[in-house]
Amino acid sequence: MPRFFRNLRLILILLLGVQSIVVAQSQKTIRMMSFDDFEPMLYRETDSLYVVNFWATWCAPCVREIPAFEKLNEMYAHRKVKVLLVSLDFPNQLESRVIPFVQDMKVQSEVILLDERNPNRWIPLVDEAWTGAIPATVIYGTEFRGFYQREFHFEELEEIIQPLIN
Repeated sequence: MPRFFRNLRLILILLLGVQSIVVAQSQKTIRMMSFDDFEPMLYRETDSLYVVNFWATWCAPCVREIPAFEKLNEMYAHRKVKVLLVSLDFPNQLESRVIPFVQDMKVQSEVILLDERNPNRWIPLVDEAWTGAIPATVIYGTEFRGFYQREFHFEELEEIIQPLIN
């Protein structure tokens, strides 16, 4: 086999290896969790402010607001603001929809996929006012808890966050 083709073959193998590492890393960072395992993430008692957004890849308003949460995550990470994106996609769509979406959007926030079959059980545990519509967001800290069942723009998130971190 000529040297050129051996080098090309090696490059292709390396590129495919890098692609599979990226997918594996995404699968590691996007954990599937039951609500019982996830629920403590709604009540952490630390000096951080938590922004927990419930979304799905099939929800147009959810997709539109992801950049606002990403900007919040990037701009306020040093101010102890933690963004958690909770996907409500079906668990069997993790590899086919959620991982590609997260990669395409270059999401840096923590992402989990909620693997829970009975929404009528867990939705009121997030907030009694929640009808189950998405997007929905919980923002909380040691002295604040807010629930929002609507689409956000960055400026609106910042308006809520600013007084809580100063």
